[in-house]
Amino acid sequence: MGGVMFILMLCLTAGAMSGVRGEDPYLFFTWNVTYGTISPLGVPQQGILINGQFPGPNINSTTNNNIVINIHNNLHEPFLLTWSGIQHRKNSWQDGVLGTMCPIQPGTNYTYHFQVKDQIGSYIYYPTTAMHRAAGAFGGLRVNSRLLIPVPYADPEEDYTVLIGDWYTKGHSTLRKFLDSGRSIGRPDGVLINGKSAKGDGKDKPLFTMRAGKTYKYRICNVGLKNSLNFRIQGHAMKLVEMEGSHTVQNTYQSLDVHVGQCFSVLVTADQKPKDYYVVASTRFTKSVLSGKSIIRYIGGKGPASPEIPEAPIGWAWSLNQFRTFRWNLTASAARPNPQGSYHYGAINITRTIKLVNSASKVDGKIRYAVNGISHIDPPTPLKLAEYYGVANKVFKYDTIPDDPPARGAPKVTSAPIVLNMTFRNFIEIIFENHEKSIQSWHLDGYSFFAVAIEPGRWTPKRRMNYNLLDAVSRHTVQVFPNSWAAILLTIDNAGMWNIRSEIAERRYLGQQLYASVLSPARSLRDEYNIPDNALLCGIIKNLPKPPPYVI
Repeated sequence: MGGVMFILMLCLTAGAMSGVRGEDPYLFFTWNVTYGTISPLGVPQQGILINGQFPGPNINSTTNNNIVINIHNNLHEPFLLTWSGIQHRKNSWQDGVLGTMCPIQPGTNYTYHFQVKDQIGSYIYYPTTAMHRAAGAFGGLRVNSRLLIPVPYADPEEDYTVLIGDWYTKGHSTLRKFLDSGRSIGRPDGVLINGKSAKGDGKDKPLFTMRAGKTYKYRICNVGLKNSLNFRIQGHAMKLVEMEGSHTVQNTYQSLDVHVGQCFSVLVTADQKPKDYYVVASTRFTKSVLSGKSIIRYIGGKGPASPEIPEAPIGWAWSLNQFRTFRWNLTASAARPNPQGSYHYGAINITRTIKLVNSASKVDGKIRYAVNGISHIDPPTPLKLAEYYGVANKVFKYDTIPDDPPARGAPKVTSAPIVLNMTFRNFIEIIFENHEKSIQSWHLDGYSFFAVAIEPGRWTPKRRMNYNLLDAVSRHTVQVFPNSWAAILLTIDNAGMWNIRSEIAERRYLGQQLYASVLSPARSLRDEYNIPDNALLCGIIKNLPKPPPYVI
């Protein structure tokens, strides 16, 4: 009886916190985060497991579900998970980054609660503390469409999550020590597919099975640390149907470049001779190419996979041209990004343009990565908590970077928290400009944005003539090629404190990230939820009285 009463009270508390309708279902999970020995490339190393699993469990949810996850941190160090691409409407308290939350301390637990509101698609979760992402604790998070909202393709025979990523045999603690001492983590040692890499000796067990004549859905996400990967399936074409929460025009591809943090969903028809086939993921834009393989086996088929692996494309121009073929499916019935109707984004006036230029420098002999000359650091008090408790001026300053940095000359890099002060419900333009020789991958929490252009060279206002103002895909991660720029458009309508970060782990860890503060003038529950009752407190606000709650 006590357990039933606890669950009932948790449901009532969660419903009051989120303001959701009572009929929206709840999904409850209990996750134990532990160390464990793993050997994905044949070398034993310390991994981070969730309920004993590497990779972590797959979350299978439906639009508008409430997800409640009780995380027990059994590590020896603080820990957090972020839910990449989940918009957390009015709820940056659950974002799982150090700018919004205190980390879960060793030997304690914390219960996340968030709603996958007005979303469909393929997403991932992963750790944001230390270099934990290099040890595991990542997994897939799918949001299915409700039965009343049809998707623009027939139901597949099976739905597979495919987590691809580069991998290091050096442990996460060693990689962190490299970064703290001013060194790069260097090149990875291999590429994994769902935590494994086939040896190709005829003894590999299949990761996926298909029945001849049937069509299957593969959700492909790059959960790696550093490298863009090209994904392909031996002998099979892939029909792209969804990308980071948006149905796409259904073009067919022989291979797809998946940059760090990105997710694609494809349909694959089992229309070849029934036998084994390789799934391949290989590094892009690297001098030496690393590949990972896994087996797809036709049910009842006979014969090993051919040793002739399909080749990957060469050069980033090919990848840029592929990006230009991605289009949003404007006729599909599906959840739309907020605000509703924003698919007419090309008719909205831009109120602010922010240019973010990444750079690499040495500060006191150690590598630091910066945005507009500032390398972000996380203060002991999370930025969102400092703001909510009215002590922001003791923790950070707003707008420490210029909206339009100097066109020439690398500024001297300094370290500080970076927080942009954003005007609620403005429609803005963000330019990511990359002056370096390496590819970049940027992610924005709390929002979907329209990736309207990626072009070589430097951005100027005249480049807006090249924007796709009709059917750019609404997504949350965008790549920027070497010596190039990318432009995104979005409405700043989700109140909270939101992380804009490099998805390349060492760059994020060493400062290539920032936060956008979006305050609602009304301070109303219609715009933002109050701090959860179970929020972890730390830093200078730990013993301060809680501010008066927002009211409707």
